[in-house]
Amino acid sequence: MNYCTELRRQVAAAVAALAAEGVLPAGLDLAAVTVEPPRDTGHGDVATNAALVLAKPARLAPRVLAEHIRGRLAAAPEVATAEVAGPGFINLRLAPAFWRARLVDALVAGRAYGDSTIGQGEPVNVEYVSANPTGPLHVGHGRGAVFGDVLAALLEKVGYHVTREYYINDAGFQVDALAWSVYWRYRQANGEAMGREAITGFDWRETYPGEYLVPVGAALAARDGRRWLEVAPADWLPAVRQFAIDAMLALIDADLAALGIRHGVFTSERALHADGRIDAALAVLDQKGLIYQGVLEPPKGMKPDDWEPRPQTLFRAANFGDDVDRPLKKSDGSWTYFAADIAYHLDKVERGFRTLIDVWGADHGGYVKRVQAALMALTDGTATLDVKICQLVNLYQRGELVRMSKRAGTFVTLSEVVDEVGKDVFRFYMLTRRNDAPLDFDLAKVLEQSRDNPVFYVQYAHARVASVMRHAREMFPGADLSDAALARADLDRLVAPEEIALKKAIAGWPRVVEVAASAHEPHRIAFYLYDEIAAAFHGLWNRGKETPELRFLVAEDAALSTARLALLRGVATVIGAGLAVMGVEPVEEMR
Repeated sequence: MNYCTELRRQVAAAVAALAAEGVLPAGLDLAAVTVEPPRDTGHGDVATNAALVLAKPARLAPRVLAEHIRGRLAAAPEVATAEVAGPGFINLRLAPAFWRARLVDALVAGRAYGDSTIGQGEPVNVEYVSANPTGPLHVGHGRGAVFGDVLAALLEKVGYHVTREYYINDAGFQVDALAWSVYWRYRQANGEAMGREAITGFDWRETYPGEYLVPVGAALAARDGRRWLEVAPADWLPAVRQFAIDAMLALIDADLAALGIRHGVFTSERALHADGRIDAALAVLDQKGLIYQGVLEPPKGMKPDDWEPRPQTLFRAANFGDDVDRPLKKSDGSWTYFAADIAYHLDKVERGFRTLIDVWGADHGGYVKRVQAALMALTDGTATLDVKICQLVNLYQRGELVRMSKRAGTFVTLSEVVDEVGKDVFRFYMLTRRNDAPLDFDLAKVLEQSRDNPVFYVQYAHARVASVMRHAREMFPGADLSDAALARADLDRLVAPEEIALKKAIAGWPRVVEVAASAHEPHRIAFYLYDEIAAAFHGLWNRGKETPELRFLVAEDAALSTARLALLRGVATVIGAGLAVMGVEPVEEMR
């Protein structure tokens, strides 16, 4: 239960009661009313702005209205004290029984603690990774993969029906460059010793020299022999291109599987072209009068000599929040990537999605407004697109920044990094920064066993709880220490400030889940586990070492020990639930 949601119901009930008494007008809009923990915990457990929001329509001074609402809230069994502060905020301190009940909720629910139904089964499409199938994934792709996968899991936890999707960019120049690169390796596999500069019919400087294509060329030679050596590019290109794309997708699938990531739907850009869906999507815009022939102004900062104004087929993107109108056709008459993206997002809508989330790389930031504009135009605003940009990952090895370039043929693959640090460490660490901030990933530091390493710090908390539980079974042989039994412990014994703080942190988990899901910000889960749960737990552990009366196990006081074990199992439950959303396995022992 999100306790802030529950208390907001109490505020709504207080307003309704005051309206029934004639103190307030009926039907006041409570949409802007919030109930949330204050930044300064010295002000209370939760605060509400209800009086400030409702004062004007109620025609009462905010503090006068706040006193009316405060009186109602003070009578609620969940509330210990209610005070009016500042211009009209109402600060509440909640009763000890309320926090005890939240700990019991955690013990009873287990990993399901924090589940909710706010999504009401609404279908949501989360598209992520969608890397060009031109080579293995690198660490930057891994960040987007983890972000999208955890966001999907988070949305599922709060009741959305989520489809995980991968958009295969298998059309255009880059996959042609891949095909020529594989063809070069194919010729080498057939004994044709040649450098890239010997390639004719394509700019060899645009091809991919990476060694990862050597086995692909060899596999093509093993399948087709010398079939393609003496034929024109028009004859071999389609077959080699498809072979290369399939090989790269197999590599990508293996990389994602190593991270525990599986997509439910794969959509091909080439299929959009072949099936006429681009023409159909743009026909919808044309019927709305949103496509025209025009000449764009030169991009900002471009010298006049570099600009050749020409008539283009344009979409009126500026009508829907974009900076300028956008081209739909290239100079050779073929569709732009943007035209294909319009068709792709319309395809999602036609499959029943009204909430779309795309996870893109750092180099796509300038592309967001145009796609959002197209979706708004296509659906008259009935569908929404939230684009989450994952900024760069700076990979360090032995203190030096590792440069990554598929074209140069020198880059560290995602699979190499995951092999080095492990799936769980990689997944957790990718969420230790907001997605819109660059992330430094040091191969040595992420494996350090210190407080500064959030992965270790959270896992160590879970392992410490497991260790205490093992000792408890030795100290109290035959005692029922299951979560169900611990939920019946005398939790009134938990009165130390550190114990109370830990109960409140545990109670905050359902709210963190709902806020993170609503904001599409899965990093909040990692932050909460590290800053609130693990920090509070380790703090209590250290206090117990300094102060004997705060130790978790007291041999001569089984009731107190049981209550503290319940608190610890609440910690482990929340860590387990949080790591489950993150796709990380909690550990029972640290190695």
